[in-house]
Amino acid sequence: MSIPNLKAQIQNSINQLIRAVWQPRKGLAIAEASVIGLVAAFSAVFLKVGSGWLGTWRVHASHILPPWIILPVVGVVFGYLSGVMVQRLAPEAAGSGIPHVKASLANIPVKLSWRVAIIKLLSSILALGSGLTLGRQGPTVQIGAALAGGMSRWVPTSPDHRRQMIAAGAGAGLAAAFNAPIAGVLFVVEELLQDLSGLTLGTAIIASFIGGVVSRLLGGRSLQLNLQLTTFSNSFSIPEIPFYLLLGILAGVLAAFFNRGLLLSLQLYRRLHVSLPLRVALAGLISGIVISLLPQSFRDNTGLREFVIKGSTNAPLAAMTFVAQFLLTLVAFGSGAPGGLFAPSLILGSTLGYLVGVFEHEVLGVGSATTYALAGMGAFFSAVSKVPITAIVIVFEMTTDFNLVLPLMVGSVTSYLVADKLFPGSLYTRLLLLKGIDIQQQSSVEGVLTKLTAQEVMQRRVESLDVEMSVDEAMQAFSHSHHRGFPVVEEGELVGIVTQTDLLKVREINPQKELTLREVMTPQPVTVTPIHNLSNVLYLLNRHQISRLPVVEGHRLIGIITRADIIRAEADHLNCNNRESGPQAEPSYVVYHTRSPSVGRGRLLVPVANPETAATLLQMAAAIARDRHYEIECVQVILVSRQSSPAETAVKTTPSRRLLRVAEVYGKKWKIPVHTQIRVAHDTAQAILETVKERHINLILMGWKGNTSTPGRIFGDVVDTLIRQANCEVVLVKLAENQQLPSLGNHPATLPIPDFPSSQFNRWLVPMAGGPNAREAIKLLPALVTLGNDPKIRLTRVIQPTETEPDMKVLEEAIRQLMRRRQLASTVVAAPVRAESVPEGIIQLVNNGHYDVVVLGASREGMLQQAIKGNIPEAIASGVDSTVILVRSAISS
Repeated sequence: MSIPNLKAQIQNSINQLIRAVWQPRKGLAIAEASVIGLVAAFSAVFLKVGSGWLGTWRVHASHILPPWIILPVVGVVFGYLSGVMVQRLAPEAAGSGIPHVKASLANIPVKLSWRVAIIKLLSSILALGSGLTLGRQGPTVQIGAALAGGMSRWVPTSPDHRRQMIAAGAGAGLAAAFNAPIAGVLFVVEELLQDLSGLTLGTAIIASFIGGVVSRLLGGRSLQLNLQLTTFSNSFSIPEIPFYLLLGILAGVLAAFFNRGLLLSLQLYRRLHVSLPLRVALAGLISGIVISLLPQSFRDNTGLREFVIKGSTNAPLAAMTFVAQFLLTLVAFGSGAPGGLFAPSLILGSTLGYLVGVFEHEVLGVGSATTYALAGMGAFFSAVSKVPITAIVIVFEMTTDFNLVLPLMVGSVTSYLVADKLFPGSLYTRLLLLKGIDIQQQSSVEGVLTKLTAQEVMQRRVESLDVEMSVDEAMQAFSHSHHRGFPVVEEGELVGIVTQTDLLKVREINPQKELTLREVMTPQPVTVTPIHNLSNVLYLLNRHQISRLPVVEGHRLIGIITRADIIRAEADHLNCNNRESGPQAEPSYVVYHTRSPSVGRGRLLVPVANPETAATLLQMAAAIARDRHYEIECVQVILVSRQSSPAETAVKTTPSRRLLRVAEVYGKKWKIPVHTQIRVAHDTAQAILETVKERHINLILMGWKGNTSTPGRIFGDVVDTLIRQANCEVVLVKLAENQQLPSLGNHPATLPIPDFPSSQFNRWLVPMAGGPNAREAIKLLPALVTLGNDPKIRLTRVIQPTETEPDMKVLEEAIRQLMRRRQLASTVVAAPVRAESVPEGIIQLVNNGHYDVVVLGASREGMLQQAIKGNIPEAIASGVDSTVILVRSAISS
């Protein structure tokens, strides 16, 4: 056997071994479910102990200090801290968390990770400790699911396996919260996955059993199941059936109103246009004030249910408890505070059942108010969450009294049917719809194909061929690329497409004739626009039996989309791939914009930030736009605090509009289309990147200080982000003080615009070291030198003093490129300079030769080396008084 064959066989064996080790087998699933159950139990106990300790401290403080002072203050402070933690570190931790779990299990890209679990745990402790009338059971479901989601990323298994582990974590969280393992399993089957497969049941049972057992042990309780919630023996008789039916009807009606009230509360809070921390603080303030006016028993949310069940109340107090708990839960939940609805539902159900039990005792004199209170818990819980089987089992596992089964079944099933008639569908699905998430539509591959557009999936960096390129040159381009076809462009506009098959056919028919792509390409190719959805794209690919489609805006080529891009989008959906990581700023919001005719071959973006340099940058942008037949896009970014939403924050746009109107005047003067917009954002770089994506920008031209004091940054906070992430060409300009036009800060758009100081932009120095960015700098020169009235260009290369025969190929190639422009034929010279370092040589040459402008290339790939060895562009920009222009070529998406 030959050595290459032996190596291939060994490699195949290794790959098979790796696949065998990581294959999602039942043993791996069982082991993972066991760990998930254990971790979920620990987190549930920690949440119970933490929130209980804070709640006890709050109640104790209300006995020492006036309750009308301490309770509102604690509610505001803890509520605000909880909201800040969620908003800044994990926005996914807001609310009960169960809708997020349900969305993730439906393959919606909702983040479930270790960070979400930790923030949910800590913020829930603060929210519950502040006195908000919410429960800890809902958060434990999300915490368990998030822990499972984070753990499943360690094991590279299938998406289905990951979903089953997340469901098992959610079941373990519920089991640990209620000490009810069976209910945890049923909740997974009935509400979350709705799957009865062996692996789903097996993992859910294991995780829920371990979660429930460990929670019992850590909570100081015995594993014996005959420990009842009450010492009273429950009873049930046939004459009571109408009253349990009445209880179910009342629970269904009131639960439907409760669910509608929750949605209305969320909408009312949104209309306040305040940040999450302020909303939660407001809820804490209202709850603190109301609870301080109620009896002392209302200050302990944890013990309120037991207070009712054990018969320590009376009918008027029970009615007051129902009304207060109903309204305060609406106030708390609508704010977005991290907390669940299970505990409030059980309290509301117990008080409603108690009232029906008192009424039945007055009529028949045979029933027990405690039995009705327990049946009411299941009935109201069933009607709110639409999980009747889980509701029955939860109450049964909490009491372990078989006499309760029939009353629970009658009340829970009746309430479920009534509530579903008045409030159809799941509350959690409705909550997701408020956030714009439609599970039924988005959970299927068909939903992905109809939701995503070509603009969101396409490759923005397109390799294209010029229409006048010869067939031989095109063959060379194919030989250096993995693509089987190229778009053909003429002056930036798409005119055709050429494939390998086209070229081979031409070579076979007439190999001697010199042809251009204009003669062999397929004219008027099939194209799509950025707003076409993926289903339309897929239809066209299949209809015409092609592998790629150009994406055009008008006639301008802005991207290309292939079958592989669609498959990648579907795979990301199946894997719940959320490409964002860490705390994310909200998207920017456009509050003002103007549009000109879209007649250019491309777009040049000018972020207008500094009135001192705006005029000079705009005239530079105009020079490039005229040369390349581009449109100009001007953007002003107004920053707002991350505690407020850009879409909901009022801002003053008058100064920004005044500055942008000047840009429009420039456009009319130069006869260049100028578009303007003002964006409200949390982050300047993100707003610029969003503009680049939405407006299909080809080049960014922006000001640069020439240095940065930000630790860990090369060029500055905003510039570093753009250089790394912007897929278009980036040009940075550090203007010399004596080369700036007058400030446009208060420049009326009706006054004459000052002309460019052309005499100060005549002497140009272009250091060359090879690479794509240096070539892009050369391409910009013909446009930029029109800013001067008598331009002179020197191309140079820094060489070591010991170098005897310097390599001049780079300079010679650059000269040939510039000589193609006739107006530059007599203005270009090339000569090397000797120095120990590049910055030293360039700075010395600029100072001695009195150059007005230095044009440099910036390498994206070399930024790490610049951080280690020193930032050459910054060193040059800081060492000279001239204008420095830094160019970075376009990169792939």
